[in-house]
Amino acid sequence: MIHSGKSITVEMLDDGIAELKFDLQGESVNKFDKSTVEDLAAAVAAISADAQVKGVIVTSGKGVFIVGADITEFTEMFKLDEDEIAGWCIKSNEAFNAFEDLDIPKVCAINGIALGGGLEMALSCDFRVMSSTAQVGFPEVKLGLFPGFGGTVRSPRLMGVDNAVEWVCAGGQHRADKALKDGMVDAVVEPQQVRDSAIDLVGQCLAGKIDFRAKRQEKLDPLSLPDTEKMMAFHTSKGFVAQQAGKNFPAPNAAVKVMEAHASMGRNDALAVEAKGFAKVAKTPQATAMVGLFLADQAVAKANKKHSAGAKDIAQAAVLGAGIMGGGIAHLSASKGTPIIMKDIADPALDLGMSEASKLLAKRVSRGRMDPVKMGAILSSIRPTLNYGDFGEVDVVVEAVVENENVKKAVLAEAETKLKDGAILASNTSTISITRLAESLKNPENFAGMHFFNPVHMMPLVEVIRGEKTSDETTATLVAYAKKMGKNPIVVNDCPGFLVNRVLFPYFAAFAMLVRDGADFQLVDKAMEKFGWPMGPAYLMDVVGIDTGVHAAAVMAEGFPDRMQHEFKDVSEVMFENDRLGQKNDVGFYKYVPDRKGRKQKTVDEETYALIKPHVGESAEFEAEDIVARMMIPLCTEIVRCLEDKIVGSAAEADMALIYGIGFPVFRGGAMRHIDSVGVKEFVALCDQYAHLGKLYEAPQMLKDMAANGQSFFA
Repeated sequence: MIHSGKSITVEMLDDGIAELKFDLQGESVNKFDKSTVEDLAAAVAAISADAQVKGVIVTSGKGVFIVGADITEFTEMFKLDEDEIAGWCIKSNEAFNAFEDLDIPKVCAINGIALGGGLEMALSCDFRVMSSTAQVGFPEVKLGLFPGFGGTVRSPRLMGVDNAVEWVCAGGQHRADKALKDGMVDAVVEPQQVRDSAIDLVGQCLAGKIDFRAKRQEKLDPLSLPDTEKMMAFHTSKGFVAQQAGKNFPAPNAAVKVMEAHASMGRNDALAVEAKGFAKVAKTPQATAMVGLFLADQAVAKANKKHSAGAKDIAQAAVLGAGIMGGGIAHLSASKGTPIIMKDIADPALDLGMSEASKLLAKRVSRGRMDPVKMGAILSSIRPTLNYGDFGEVDVVVEAVVENENVKKAVLAEAETKLKDGAILASNTSTISITRLAESLKNPENFAGMHFFNPVHMMPLVEVIRGEKTSDETTATLVAYAKKMGKNPIVVNDCPGFLVNRVLFPYFAAFAMLVRDGADFQLVDKAMEKFGWPMGPAYLMDVVGIDTGVHAAAVMAEGFPDRMQHEFKDVSEVMFENDRLGQKNDVGFYKYVPDRKGRKQKTVDEETYALIKPHVGESAEFEAEDIVARMMIPLCTEIVRCLEDKIVGSAAEADMALIYGIGFPVFRGGAMRHIDSVGVKEFVALCDQYAHLGKLYEAPQMLKDMAANGQSFFA
């Protein structure tokens, strides 16, 4: 054994070839934490000191190669100043450089996923052999960063400016065929051949058949491209990246500028430029938020692992109601391997549900993501029916009928009598109390909410709602079922609106108050879209459905009258009373007119202003900052109240629910993290500034206490 560490071993094979193997002890995957970088430096020193080593293959003892840096170390590291962070990058790169500078052939055997630092390790080798089933990429921009272990330096010198910019700035995860075509790897082989192929390639280098030194020199020298071509390549790339990334995501723009800045430099000087640029983006609020978001996502996964302990197996599911939601749920369940019965009371409804499932599957076939045989198999695992004939074999039933409490209670009570003992019932209600719905059931412990968001196949969130009598086993089973369907479940306790709608409707109420006070709804939309929302509140209401919104607002007003009831005429009520329901009938706050390709486009409708004029004040100018404050305070204070009331288990779960469920701006990291970024004390002061607008703007006691004690949601 040449070297044996916690993360890396180096062992001599035959013919002077050594194997440097990443196999982090006590972990299921390899990652680059501080100790692994130190271990790499020690392993390289050991190889350098052993004259018997003539070549090296780099392998993994895990099912993946290396998944990247240890993100959990970033939070503390990013508290350092820019010079200290840049120094960390340069120090870490010394290990990669020392390995690259070994004057022997080095071949990386990429057996599985190689991301971020894992791919940068592979780039420090002279050649890369990749499994046909592996995937590689630089996902750092999704954390508000860009590669800091030489990825921006080595990639353009190996694969050209255009390819490197795409890989670094888009943050994609690429299959083997693209990696080979773009020049990231040198060979693609079957999984069982990766290690032997790497050994063979080292052997060819040692035999003088391949010039490994020339290959290595490409990465050490400045970018080999005439100045004019270099200028044009980066000019085009900067324009494209700026257009795609936008102003809210600085990392991609910074990455391409760094790549241009060091293109004419040798490796070491170029790495210093990369380190300085990395440090600069690491200190941006976007990086703080997006790294925090990654950690919050991990926290949710951990919580769901705990929540799903003791789940029952689900071999057969059923859905009650075959509308758009029912058809979407049936499609999703069947697509992910759980056959499902779809019941309704009329053939046209079943036809609609099957049509919805067929349409979604046909779209995948047309895009080459599924073959027709697979589509047929999935459709055949959806059984439309008008009766309860086969419900005795069902493990879980999701009710998705009309949003009416009496109808739901009747349907649930009837369905319960048809089920085997221990079968689970769930309601897809978006507003009705799970505890109240359970009153009609003999076994309320087997009942919970399972709130899917529309469109079902696209929205990642499912709220699993515990009623007062819901059992842990029921919760666990529904969490497991949601995960099996590829969703991100968040477990919440029962209350009006549950979590997401409870938080969303104060936001809508704030919008109604702004328009009441003379704000132009289009300018409010623009201000919130600039803040980062995918659509402003008026546009979002049109998408949700104004009838749905009015119904939900009434539920919220009944549940929280002190802050959700209002005495003025809400403009959404004006839209509803004039049968302007939004996108579902092509007119709401905006009109939706088909373009030449038949796609509905949002257009301004002057009639909206005429309809709301009797119910709003004189036109008034509002600064964008004022609009954002008035919109965001009610949303943020309500999510804090949900944590305070123990509706949701943690700040991380609360933030991820808003990211998954309503498109909260990713680069802001969620509502709780937004409060942290403003400062808890400062946010309470902001609440006080707008307190004259009513209870909706009052800081919750939890927030006041945190401000007094100098606390934050995420330390």
